[in-house]
Amino acid sequence: MITVLVAARGAGPRARLEAAIAGSPGLGLVTSAPGLPLRRQVAGLHPDVVVLDLDGERIGTVLAGLRDEARAALVVLSRTPRRVLGESAAARDLVRAILPRDASAEELRAAVEAVAAGLIALSPDSLDARSAPRPVRAPATPDQPLTAREIEVLGMMADGLGNKIIAARLGISTHTAKFHVASIMAKLEAGSRTEAVSIGMRRGLVAI
Repeated sequence: MITVLVAARGAGPRARLEAAIAGSPGLGLVTSAPGLPLRRQVAGLHPDVVVLDLDGERIGTVLAGLRDEARAALVVLSRTPRRVLGESAAARDLVRAILPRDASAEELRAAVEAVAAGLIALSPDSLDARSAPRPVRAPATPDQPLTAREIEVLGMMADGLGNKIIAARLGISTHTAKFHVASIMAKLEAGSRTEAVSIGMRRGLVAI
C-alpha cells in the first residue's frame, strides 16, 4: 500500500484530490492537517508520497525546512509547471512529478504510483533541461504487487500493443499509459517491455 498525503490550501481542491487517491485500491490516504506547515505533516505522518497543490504559492516557500524532515516523493500540481523546478534547489531535490492543476484522476494516480516506484513523471509543460530534477532510485521492491490496471496494461503489452493503442482502448491519455508502463517495468525490475512481459508470464500475471 502506497500512503499518500494531500496538501492543498482550499477545501475544494483538497477534497477533489483526496477523492482521486481514494479511488485506487493500491493507494491509502493519510489524514492531513491543513493548518500545519507541510514539513510538520510529513514528519508526523511519514507518507510515501505527497500530492501538493500549489494554487499560486511559491514552491520554495512551501518546501521550506522539508529537506531536514522525513523524505517523501512529491507530486506537484501547478498552473505554471515549467516554473516549479526553476524556483528552488529544494524543488529539484524533492519534486518527482509535476502535473497541471487540471490533471485527471487517472493521471494523478499514475503519477503517484510512478514516483513511489522511484520514477520521475513530468508533463510536457514542465520540461526544461536547465532545471531537470536530479534522478533518484528508490529501494528495490521486487515484491511490490501490480495494481489491477497495471495487470490490464501488462496484458496489452503482451499482445504487442503500443502506448497510443493502450491509451485508446482504456480511454486514458498517452502520458498516463506511459506512466503505467514505466511503473510496471520498475515493479518487475524489467529492462524492457519484452522482459516485463516475460516476468509477468512467469508470475502468472499474463495469460499464456
